[in-house]
Amino acid sequence: MATKSPTRKRPSPVRAGRPAASGAAGRRPSISREDLIAAALGLVGPNRSISTLSLREIAREAAIAPNSFYRHFRDTDELAIALIDLAGRALRKIIGEARHRASVERSVIRSSIEAFMEQLGADEKFLHILLREGNTGSEAFKRAVERELRFFEDELCVDLIRLAKVNNAPIAEPALAAKAITRLVFAMGAAAIDLPREHHPAILEQTVVMLRMIVAGAQRMAAEGIQPG
Repeated sequence: MATKSPTRKRPSPVRAGRPAASGAAGRRPSISREDLIAAALGLVGPNRSISTLSLREIAREAAIAPNSFYRHFRDTDELAIALIDLAGRALRKIIGEARHRASVERSVIRSSIEAFMEQLGADEKFLHILLREGNTGSEAFKRAVERELRFFEDELCVDLIRLAKVNNAPIAEPALAAKAITRLVFAMGAAAIDLPREHHPAILEQTVVMLRMIVAGAQRMAAEGIQPG
């Protein structure tokens, strides 16, 4: 009587979006610092702060053993600050490119604010991270967000000086004007983040008008020699 050949098991499919895993419970054999940041980024959102993420939750999302986390970060706070830094760099690049693309027809202010508001609905959630952690995060997170805001201000100040020369319209206290613009935009973003998306166009228009008022005031101060204070 013929014996049946042993049945071969088919390899289980790899979950889409994650590399092939090996070892216990489908864990990945190796992981990079960037992989852990991406895993944390995938967990945060409009209603989820970095400060609420646990090490085990991040490890599970990254498909690694919890102890593997410590090869790249001391703790979740260090990872969170790295994520805030990444969010700041990404947003500065997006908004900076929008400012430089602006033409006579589309003002620098409007182009910048449109790029900013678009990030409220972006998949990466970079803007959500800065808005949430700047208001509700730990003191270390708030300091990291404050550092990113100062980077925004420094880059905007350079652009304000450049545009003042191009347009032959001097601006008083460009560093202070850049700070006023940055703080106002982020405050309006924080107000918009919890509102339905249909409210965003109205907030955008209000923000554009307020920023033009800041710029017009700074230009008038320069033209008339008005001293601050």
